[in-house]
Amino acid sequence: MNRVRGLAMVCLLLAAATLHAAPAQLSAEQARHLLLRTGFAPGQAAVDGLIGKNAGQVVAQIVAAAGNSTPIHAPPEFVNQGAPTPFRLLASITERQEQRREQMRQGLDLKRWWMREMIESPYPLRERMTLFWHNHFATSQQKVVRSQVMWRQHQLLRAHALGNFRALLHAVAKDPAMLVYLDGVNNRKGAPNENFAREVMELFTLGEASQANGYTEQDIKEAARAFTGWSVERDDFSFKFRPFIHDYGNKTVFGRSGNFDGDDVLDLMLDQPGAARFIVAKLWKEFVSPVPEEAQLQRIAGRFVQSGFDIAVVVRELLMTDDFWLEANRGALVKSPIDLVVGTVRQFGVGYSDTTPFVVQSALLGQNLLVPPNVKGWPAYTDWIDASSLLGRKRFAALLIQTVQGGGEVTPVWSTSTPAMAPDGAERAAMRVMAGIRFDAHQWLTSYGADVDREPNQEVKARIAAAVLPVPATQSIAAGTVGLALLRGLMQDAAYQLK
Repeated sequence: MNRVRGLAMVCLLLAAATLHAAPAQLSAEQARHLLLRTGFAPGQAAVDGLIGKNAGQVVAQIVAAAGNSTPIHAPPEFVNQGAPTPFRLLASITERQEQRREQMRQGLDLKRWWMREMIESPYPLRERMTLFWHNHFATSQQKVVRSQVMWRQHQLLRAHALGNFRALLHAVAKDPAMLVYLDGVNNRKGAPNENFAREVMELFTLGEASQANGYTEQDIKEAARAFTGWSVERDDFSFKFRPFIHDYGNKTVFGRSGNFDGDDVLDLMLDQPGAARFIVAKLWKEFVSPVPEEAQLQRIAGRFVQSGFDIAVVVRELLMTDDFWLEANRGALVKSPIDLVVGTVRQFGVGYSDTTPFVVQSALLGQNLLVPPNVKGWPAYTDWIDASSLLGRKRFAALLIQTVQGGGEVTPVWSTSTPAMAPDGAERAAMRVMAGIRFDAHQWLTSYGADVDREPNQEVKARIAAAVLPVPATQSIAAGTVGLALLRGLMQDAAYQLK
């Protein structure tokens, strides 16, 4: 009898696993979910191209293609210029202030370039992973200042985005932007600066010590000694090891003793049991759901270690978990401002000549590229949303949908047809930011069999809603609503903020 019950239980578990396993043939909803999580909101053509295909094969192709991809646009002009005159050699405060302003202008060029890559790249997973590591290894141009240094760090993160985490960690630890941002340049024998040693454990590799991740304040102090002498060449801001300020004494870190240098300590961190789990858990929250499933987390962490810390292995494993494909996990994550802006532009085929409006919109909504709020990076999940940011998010969508294409010009709907919709001061300011943006609502709606000024039938309404929202709308839309108003209502729904 017990054997029969045991067999029945196994059958039930297998049935449940089959129900939620990665699909042999992708439905439209599953294809859209996969593309939304591995990039930004997809257009209908991209979704249609995956329907009926095997999920495992598609996942492998997406990850491999992103890993082999390169930028599609030439870099900003400033990256090929010589290093600017060091601040210490500038004769006046005015010259130093002007150079700082020029560095910030070049930083804006980098933001515009990257925004364009995110919008237009055929391999958006590469952009998403570069953004993920920019947030994980957070540095800010406000402190670093030099745009070429930020560019070099961006290239580093991009190069390792789906590569080897050990190589990425070692490279970031010697990256001039990181050394400046976390005061590594001030770390010297006899007066160690603990900033980088503390953050590399707490934020980059192991998590908070209070979470039983196996390190102490003494480990941080000893690790800081190992990083002494890692500095920056002042003229061109390249990495510079200064042996005369390095502490060559014996150090004890994680219970092991030796004449460790910074590279040795980084490897010791990755040897800790919690390191792989910490990175996998963070990637789980990026791709799957807010709360990792412990058994899967441990399994994938094991695969991460076995692979030699191959990031692509983790991403593939996450996308093939049952949890990723659970219907309950669709719409379980909140769009970041970049998700919202880039996804909206990509999905609706928004036309533009300059990406500055999108850079500005993302910053206004709380995600200013190259300028995360602190070393912890930007917030996540529900921390993205409060009363003010939600209003700004809805305003962005409203401004886009209030424009119609006609005669080559973009005309605000309120100015021509409904004067009562005239915006307030904040909306007018936002509209100035959005100047030059082109959205052809008629063309987009027509592709789904709808009309701007006619009510769609129920089947077409359902298709549009499924394309725009990852989960059913939270608010019903009244009967008689025409196509443009329907689209506006869906984009104003709370579900539009989810992915």
